[in-house]
Amino acid sequence: MNETLKRALSGAVYVLLLLGCISYSREGLAILFGMFLLIGVYEFCKMAELNFYVSLPIAAASYYFLWNKNADINLNTALTAIAIIIAIKLLLYLFNTKKTNFQLYTRYFLLFGYVILPFILANYIAMGVKGYNPKILISIIVLIWTNDTFAYLVGKNIGKNKLFPSVSPKKTIEGFVGGLLFTIIGGALLAQYYIMASNLYIWIVIAAIVSIFSTLGDLIESKLKRVAGIKDTGNIMPGHGGILDRLDSIIFVIPFINLFYLILYYVS
Repeated sequence: MNETLKRALSGAVYVLLLLGCISYSREGLAILFGMFLLIGVYEFCKMAELNFYVSLPIAAASYYFLWNKNADINLNTALTAIAIIIAIKLLLYLFNTKKTNFQLYTRYFLLFGYVILPFILANYIAMGVKGYNPKILISIIVLIWTNDTFAYLVGKNIGKNKLFPSVSPKKTIEGFVGGLLFTIIGGALLAQYYIMASNLYIWIVIAAIVSIFSTLGDLIESKLKRVAGIKDTGNIMPGHGGILDRLDSIIFVIPFINLFYLILYYVS
């Protein structure tokens, strides 16, 4: 089987599995993301040189006890705050050209805030005002794909100025702007014709959050892999790499969207 066909087939299976489980039920989402979490933790442990015999039980226990606690607003806020703090630390790491390695205890904090918590919070994101609403998470995923696609197409055709050459030489400023604009357009279309949202501006803001932070999430993952001296975090998906390679944008975006939801909750 040639590489292109292998990549297409594994990508199709991934998309069908992802959208199918999210659409099926809240439990389907929980089981799928629980599996993704364990694989992602294993990949991160290899990349960051952590003990996965310790990390995997912590991840499994955290996910089991917290995945459905979205109604506890104080817990939701605390978990989101931890994830945001870790995300900010990673952003400082991305823009610090001199810093390459973390202390051992910091790597465990990163494991919890960067990998474990976003998978938990993804279950919270999917809860709408009337209960489980798969369209919310599906729309966020579609927006991430929209950003990736149009950032690539615009960058390939008119991109001249490098966005972050030390980490990802192929990304361009023009591609980033193009991805942002088309993602915002996509957010407005999804809000009006798929989600049937009453407040269009909310999904325009979400689309902007998705575009900006999914790009940053991809850059952070690229730097982590570059420092670790690896091309992919794993090989579970032929032609695509590991789970973290596929979900790096999602796991970085989710805490910021949940933060936006919490802001709306507190000010309403």
